[in-house]
Amino acid sequence: MGKVLLDMTMSLDGFIADRNGSVQSLYPDLSELRKTETLRESMSTTGAVVMGRHGYDMAGDYTGYEYQGPIFVVTHHVPEKVAKGENERLKFTFVTDGVKSAIEKAKAAAGDKDVTVIGGADVARQCIRAGLLDEIQIHLMPLLLGEGLRLFDDLGAEQIDLERIKVLESTTTTDIRFRVVKE
Repeated sequence: MGKVLLDMTMSLDGFIADRNGSVQSLYPDLSELRKTETLRESMSTTGAVVMGRHGYDMAGDYTGYEYQGPIFVVTHHVPEKVAKGENERLKFTFVTDGVKSAIEKAKAAAGDKDVTVIGGADVARQCIRAGLLDEIQIHLMPLLLGEGLRLFDDLGAEQIDLERIKVLESTTTTDIRFRVVKE
């Protein structure tokens, strides 16, 4: 069975969106990002994706999306219309009974491959608080946003220990991968 991996891009000061909710500054050149070793590896090892509804809505069009496989969207309300780009491999499942259920469904769909959690600070935090993650991969962008949406706010008082397992520098980011230390 694969791992459950949180994979997020953030500014050096910890923001995953700017003060207006935009992620544009964090993804200035998507074509360049698609060439990175880290994304190519993630695409080949991911069997299913979990994301939040806001992240799902932000993309809107999944035609040509990197992850071609089942995507589980954690939401309170199922959209009336599925986003553009669904095909025989890329299928959306809307999970209304919580992040733990979404992770369980994604694990079953992923088989021996990884479940990658992307797009959504709230879903990421829920996974961290519930102890559902095996690894965290952060793509640090060389910029300071000053304010916006922080990834690691409100995690609770309990310390979470991480073990650094990989650091990779590219022309656009510094990628750091951690194993979540579980007792």
